[in-house]
Amino acid sequence: MRDKVMERWSTYEPFHVELGEKKVADIVITNHAISRYNDRIAKAQTKPEEIASFMWETLKQNRIISYYRKEEDVYLIDEDLVVVAEFADLPGEYDLTGNPLHKMIIVTFLGKMSETIELRDLKSYYSWLRHSRRMTLIKNSRKRK
Repeated sequence: MRDKVMERWSTYEPFHVELGEKKVADIVITNHAISRYNDRIAKAQTKPEEIASFMWETLKQNRIISYYRKEEDVYLIDEDLVVVAEFADLPGEYDLTGNPLHKMIIVTFLGKMSETIELRDLKSYYSWLRHSRRMTLIKNSRKRK
């Protein structure tokens, strides 16, 4: 998903947006992220192009911030929507100063904090999930014996 808008002939808009230390020039949405977006955010079928366009606009408007200060995996959009993203270098693509450009790979949409209170503290939420799954496995193994 590249920004293809031009103001006038032979004048190009910047084709990357900075997010922290990354210079995002492309957005890739995984199938898992599409299904999670449709289930948890839109509550309807949404095309991948529409999701990518939404993400690109939020990037351009600086509406995405890091969930944790030092980690670059989980992001908040409008301080509500929790997104997990990874970054990869775009081979052979650099900005004017020679720094590599990146593609943002949207792994999943976790949901909205306003609807799912557990998302306000992800570390405790994930530890609770691991514990509950471990306990379920232990109970199931007891039943088999």
